[in-house]
Amino acid sequence: MWSKLVNFWNSWTGTFVVVFFVIFFIAQAFMIPSSSMVSTMLIGDGLFGKKFVYGMPIPRIPYAEIPIFPDFNNNGHLWEGDRPKRGDIVIFRYPHEEKIHYVKRCVGVGKDLIMVRDKHLLIRPHEGNKFVLKNYKQSQIIDIAGELWVVDPYMDKHPGIHTDIRIQDTGFYPEQIFNFGPIEVAEDEYFMMGDNRDHSNDSRYWGSVAYRYIVGQPWFIYFSVEDDYSIRWNRMFRSVDDIESEIINKGNI
Repeated sequence: MWSKLVNFWNSWTGTFVVVFFVIFFIAQAFMIPSSSMVSTMLIGDGLFGKKFVYGMPIPRIPYAEIPIFPDFNNNGHLWEGDRPKRGDIVIFRYPHEEKIHYVKRCVGVGKDLIMVRDKHLLIRPHEGNKFVLKNYKQSQIIDIAGELWVVDPYMDKHPGIHTDIRIQDTGFYPEQIFNFGPIEVAEDEYFMMGDNRDHSNDSRYWGSVAYRYIVGQPWFIYFSVEDDYSIRWNRMFRSVDDIESEIINKGNI
């Protein structure tokens, strides 16, 4: 019996079974195609994403993106799990074209209020004033009509988040970069923004992301290449946490 199993796993059929099991249920490779997450993640970063962090999304045939199981739960997942938390970097399907994967940071969850003022992100967590006072620094908190809002709540912990001082409100750039909202995030949906705030196509333009589109979370960078096809060896096999720690140590905020 054991010898038969060993022979099976050593065969081409066994190899395909293992590979597709991993792709369907454990990890999948993704490539960063745009600058929206610079400097946390760079164009040309190839990363493995953990697919089991937020439940198990319905497996799809790679490239064809055809689901191999029906959506029994009507939420895009075989079984539910934890939801994205504020500050998480999340891999998800673009709500208006499910075959496209995006990688952004979750900045707001269901029932949070979100707005942008003069490029500063402000959130009003749905948990209320006591939660804000307990979980955020006084220097981050402002009072608007008796409601406490948090200004730029993620920049201290995630130093890759930044704006571009070259982009000014001259009428040439989209208004969402400078001023947006306030809006309330729908229940069980997630407001996503890129760390490279002024160069990110995100929820400011096309809305929040429902749980059904959530795929997983970046695991580690397995390959990274420059525009000239030179390899960034220093980014290989590193996690997002490692990259952010390096940004802090270099003072590259």
